[in-house]
Amino acid sequence: MFTCNVNSQIELRLIQHLHCRDLFKVMDANRNHLRPWHPWIDLINSTADLDRFITGWLQQLSKNRGFHAGIWHEGALCGVINHLNIDWLNRSTVLSYWLDEARQGRGIMTASCRALVSHAFLALNLNRVTIECASKNARSRRVPERLGFKFEGVVRGAEWLHDHFADHAIYGLLKEDKPGAELASVTEFPLAAPAYAPCAVFPAESLN
Repeated sequence: MFTCNVNSQIELRLIQHLHCRDLFKVMDANRNHLRPWHPWIDLINSTADLDRFITGWLQQLSKNRGFHAGIWHEGALCGVINHLNIDWLNRSTVLSYWLDEARQGRGIMTASCRALVSHAFLALNLNRVTIECASKNARSRRVPERLGFKFEGVVRGAEWLHDHFADHAIYGLLKEDKPGAELASVTEFPLAAPAYAPCAVFPAESLN
């Protein structure tokens, strides 16, 4: 089971069926906050709906195509960070994430992304991590910008959001962009990756 102690306040854990009720509470409380950028929230209107999603996420893990990790801050589940689909042939992945509105502005998502990026490079031996954000989602875009991702351009009309097509801002980071000295090991990893290193995070630092 994937666990990653990001720092003294933040922990990442593999989302499982036992987390369904708590996760649904967070999603439901943040429905208006999530809906402008995450249209999938309209498909999750009960714990039964979410339970089916979790089944799909665990199937993704069983196929070795990535995983969904819950974000716990000070012991409370408050968000999710995940691989959309690991491309093993090209050694790349795309990350997605969301966070409880009440806990934004504390560096939680930046620290969590840093952990999963390090895990991707060290534990999974991937070469590239991509983050795509709706071009108008300024808060989401600040996460890859803080982590040193390169802005690679805008894909026009990349996603249908309720009643319009939204452009995507593309950010990329290569393994060679981060010196090995900036990576430090911590706990376990769940995928059948080539033997390399345990889950890892960049050293803790002050976050805005």
